[in-house]
Amino acid sequence: MTENVKTMNEMRRDMPPLLLSHSARRRQRIAAAVGNGFLLAVTSLSALAVLFIFYFIARDAWPFFRLEGVREFFTSVRWYPSADHAEFGALAMFVGSGLVTLGAILVAVPLGVAAAVCLSDVLPFSVRQVVKPVIEILAAIPSVAYGFFALVVLAPLLQESGGPILGVAVWIVGAPLAALAIVVVADLATDRLRDRTRTRVRWLIVGLLGVGAFAALAFAGKALGGLQIASGANALNVSIILGIMALPTVVSVSEDALQAVERGLREGSYALGATRAETLVKTVLPAAGSGILAAVILGVMRAIGETMVVWMASGNAAQIPSPWYNFLEPVRTLTATIAGDMGEADHVTGSARYHVLFLMALCLLVFSLLCNLSSEWVIRRTRKKTGG
Repeated sequence: MTENVKTMNEMRRDMPPLLLSHSARRRQRIAAAVGNGFLLAVTSLSALAVLFIFYFIARDAWPFFRLEGVREFFTSVRWYPSADHAEFGALAMFVGSGLVTLGAILVAVPLGVAAAVCLSDVLPFSVRQVVKPVIEILAAIPSVAYGFFALVVLAPLLQESGGPILGVAVWIVGAPLAALAIVVVADLATDRLRDRTRTRVRWLIVGLLGVGAFAALAFAGKALGGLQIASGANALNVSIILGIMALPTVVSVSEDALQAVERGLREGSYALGATRAETLVKTVLPAAGSGILAAVILGVMRAIGETMVVWMASGNAAQIPSPWYNFLEPVRTLTATIAGDMGEADHVTGSARYHVLFLMALCLLVFSLLCNLSSEWVIRRTRKKTGG
């Protein structure tokens, strides 16, 4: 023992001192400052790029207010930029963009979140490893290919036999979602009952809700089956394709958020007697709420910023559908207007027709910024409530 202590003391005497000299400490501080500055500069490039984009687009959009004012742009539906007495009413384009984005959300968000839940907590791990890459492949398909499919395949189908297709689609999409909702509602409604009573009441609720869902689906399928669609290039066509394009983003980000929820939360919920449906609805989904919200925001941005699909398959009619929520009429969006008119407007640089396109782009940027800020605000509130 004494020899070991002596050996350790000798090793300590032979080691160099841990204290650095003044010059070494100064070089270390300089190196740390240079490294931090370099990292700050690299991370600031994206913010600077966004600021420059805002500046240059706002610079070319501002002259339109001096030339034409702002009232006509936001309140009129008369879009005649090449007429002798040009009119620049963009309200129809705002409504068209909002309509196709709403349709894409209705397609992508329920299917995407449900698929993410199945991948995360229902399907076996081996199946998940196969299904998730297949879904993510959809994001690698070029948007022009989606637009070509919408124009050449989906538009003729909707125009020739759109009613029967919608009637069948109601059953294909609505039946699984209704079955999932019925099971979840039945589990939540009977979670405080005794085992024997719980089974009977659960089957009673499932039966009643099943009959109601079947009647609703039958009524909707019959009503949609008799529709006659005048043109296949309409808001419904674009909404379906945009929803499919946004689906990989929603599924991937939502599934990652669900996987990030600690396993202990699930195990604790099961230990307290909760069913799988109760665990998913009351524990897992609230814990992953911020990540799912981010997935929805990214999906919305994917839909509202798309150009080729809406340009090729929306019909490009500068009109507000009657009623405004009618997805079966042609519409025109802000992105399609910018892409379609910029080639002609470029020949008259400095005119109102040129500057109005930059104003549309500025509106899209402002909307994207507001969506991102809203999501950040919601995420922070969620973290404060959950103590994260």
